[in-house]
Amino acid sequence: MPWVLHVWLPDPVLTIRSHTSCFCRKASPHGQDHWPASYPECGGNAQSPIDIQTDGVTFDPELPALQPQGYDQPGPEPLDLHNNGHTVQLSLPPTLYLEGLPQKFVAAQLHLHWGQKGSPGGSEHQINSEATAAELHIVHYDSDSYDNLNEAAQRPQGLAVLGILIEVGETKNPAYEHIISHLHEIRQKNQRTSVAPFSVRELLPPELGRFFRYNGSLTTPPCHQSVLWTVFSRRAQISTGQLAELQETLFSTEEEPSELLVHNYRAPQPLNQRVVFASFIEVGPSRTTAEMLGLGMGILLGCLCLLLAAYFIARKIRKKRLGNRKSVAFTSGRVAAEA
Repeated sequence: MPWVLHVWLPDPVLTIRSHTSCFCRKASPHGQDHWPASYPECGGNAQSPIDIQTDGVTFDPELPALQPQGYDQPGPEPLDLHNNGHTVQLSLPPTLYLEGLPQKFVAAQLHLHWGQKGSPGGSEHQINSEATAAELHIVHYDSDSYDNLNEAAQRPQGLAVLGILIEVGETKNPAYEHIISHLHEIRQKNQRTSVAPFSVRELLPPELGRFFRYNGSLTTPPCHQSVLWTVFSRRAQISTGQLAELQETLFSTEEEPSELLVHNYRAPQPLNQRVVFASFIEVGPSRTTAEMLGLGMGILLGCLCLLLAAYFIARKIRKKRLGNRKSVAFTSGRVAAEA
């Protein structure tokens, strides 16, 4: 079965999206619901993103481990960071590539999706109907078959994208800070800046062995169904402050009035007849972070109640034994006196 992943294309293709400046206004003339009228493939039956229901995935023990190569050392040249009006995009050199896929897929760029301050969600993919605060996509193309990303994007299985769900944690993530700390330099659309090379591997979750894979599409017009999606089960984390900077720094316009760049994610699309494969077997139902915390607190409280119950029972038994001893001693003394 052909594989596909999620992607955000570089500037030459992103110019196609100039008519769809806001993802969130579904009812507007250029909102997501109206994309198929101008771009028929956006109404196709293999669109992305999707809501991954873990009880419906198919375990595939033959899925090879995904091995990013060159991610630790992107090279000496600075990387281009760009506000294209739809997202923040970081260029990547072709020395970064993936092993574990049918072809050699070299990296081209990465970008982020997020929501808006005070609103839930921000990721494009969901797992068991749960969205996270943001999502990172690292875009690759089949360099064995095509000369560049734009050509590959129009061909079946031409692209491979890594999808990393991002949640809010307690501490600042140093790897994501390489990007977020430069956002104030590219506040307006089409502004660029240079970023010193850093380990892109640190943007990924520590464990890469647990992932989902399915055939999908670009999540923006023209919505080519050419993507081999790999969505990791484990999440990356950024701090509350880092998420706020992502949500409140960039603008989607070049001139006044400035329009804040927010809600740049597409709603989940129907799975239709596609199969979502998993590299692992889910043990028990998948639970949200809040559910896991609640479960942990419940177990802790239960253990505490058991300890208290055991303590009072032991105390009661001890008192009873002491009472019995006193009774025996009293009876023995009385018998001796009578004798």
